[in-house]
Amino acid sequence: MDIRRFTEADFEQVQDIYQQGIATGNATFQAQRKSWLQWQSSMIEDTTLVITQHNTCSTPQLLGWAGLSAISSRDIYSGVAEISIYVATDATGRGVGKKLFKALIEHSETLGFWTLQAAIFPENSASIALHKSVGFKVIGRREGLGKMQGVWRDVILLERRSTVVGL
Repeated sequence: MDIRRFTEADFEQVQDIYQQGIATGNATFQAQRKSWLQWQSSMIEDTTLVITQHNTCSTPQLLGWAGLSAISSRDIYSGVAEISIYVATDATGRGVGKKLFKALIEHSETLGFWTLQAAIFPENSASIALHKSVGFKVIGRREGLGKMQGVWRDVILLERRSTVVGL
């Protein structure tokens, strides 16, 4: 498996994996894939990584992606970001998410981020466990944060403070 920075050429595969997450009903409040412009405006530039695997074909298969979104436009929060991480359905349970997550944490620290945060549906126990395995701590629960298909959904808030940036 190889981890590298996301390029525009990865966009369709990234959105296919994102769509798999949307289809679960437990990965995001988002109901549809993002357009290229929506993607560009939602992700912090140069923070998205992809993980690929070479198969028998010449084109590497994209197994997952992870990236950062700004939590605020205020300068004081410039080192705090929300993480998104998605692994292809057929790649789960193989350590792909953890390997990608560790690389994104390291990459985020080289960019000066001191806190990463996440908001995860409580039903997504695999994602919560993955976040905890790389040092995230549960800091609370937001009840009825948003409505999906007529049902108010809670989210579990998690964060990870860097041990090398912002000390």
